[in-house]
Amino acid sequence: MAANSGRKVVVVTGGTAGVGRATVREFAQHGYDVAVLARGRAGLEEAVKDVQAAGGKSVGIPTDVADNDAVEAAAGQVERELGEIDVWVNVAFVGALAFFWDTTPEEYRTMTDITYMGQVNGTRAALERMRPRDHGVIINVCSAMSYRSIPLQSAYCGAKHAVKGFTESIITELMHEKSKVKICMIQLPGLNTPQFNWNLNKMPEHPMPVAPIFQPELPAKGILFLAEHPRRNMWIGISTAYTILGERLAPKLADFYLARTGVSGQQTNQDLPRLGSNLNQPSDEDADQGAHGPFDDKAHAKDPVTWLSLHRREILSGIVATALTGLVASRARA
Repeated sequence: MAANSGRKVVVVTGGTAGVGRATVREFAQHGYDVAVLARGRAGLEEAVKDVQAAGGKSVGIPTDVADNDAVEAAAGQVERELGEIDVWVNVAFVGALAFFWDTTPEEYRTMTDITYMGQVNGTRAALERMRPRDHGVIINVCSAMSYRSIPLQSAYCGAKHAVKGFTESIITELMHEKSKVKICMIQLPGLNTPQFNWNLNKMPEHPMPVAPIFQPELPAKGILFLAEHPRRNMWIGISTAYTILGERLAPKLADFYLARTGVSGQQTNQDLPRLGSNLNQPSDEDADQGAHGPFDDKAHAKDPVTWLSLHRREILSGIVATALTGLVASRARA
């Protein structure tokens, strides 16, 4: 095993592009050594360079997260080259824009295997190492669509619902054995990532995220925060908040609204690049795509719900302090 450099080690699956790539950079900039697991070699090479440029050590391992043996082998390689894994972040997924009846069984299974079983396999590899040490944090990247499904993404929505379900089960199992290992979820909104240039598309126009659109650095900050301040769940984006709350309050109304707006709202007639579907092979094999997609002009870099999530403790402390001050003052007046 690699000698302990005094730096923490994080594994990021799907770390070559989008949220995964922004997360790799965020951890590197805060003093972590970073292992990147993904299929695309060009993205792996550049992600490793990002970490090294920030002064950290890195290893990029070509990995299909749907293959449990491959994920297990990658985890072993990380610990041999970088040291004990402190944080494991499951980001990798593939998606589509297509009606359910236009999606083949093979396409459906591939999306489910990567998006859902990829997180299962990553969680299993992390727990194999963290539970005996009674230390570590696992972060499963979910979505507002873990709570509220939308049209044209039945495989992705089903997979994200499944990730939420199995994560909640493991939370209770770790609590049962009084483990200090933490497993967390983070729920994301529509984001400006390269996925919309390379997801499987069977619709007439170019895919786009559901508005409002946010930059991938926002969830990256949330993921780092969870690694250092673990909590059960975190919401990123005001649209995530109103989607989840709306589903709890009026699911039938949400059905009608999405039936009317959900199909057109995920397409744009802008002339944007298409890289081909990454369902069966990576689209960043030959050229690094980075963290951002083609919607920089529409994407928000800040968000009030994210700010509240990141500062929840300080806000609650302030409320308690104010209440106590008021109580003391009231008693003094009495």
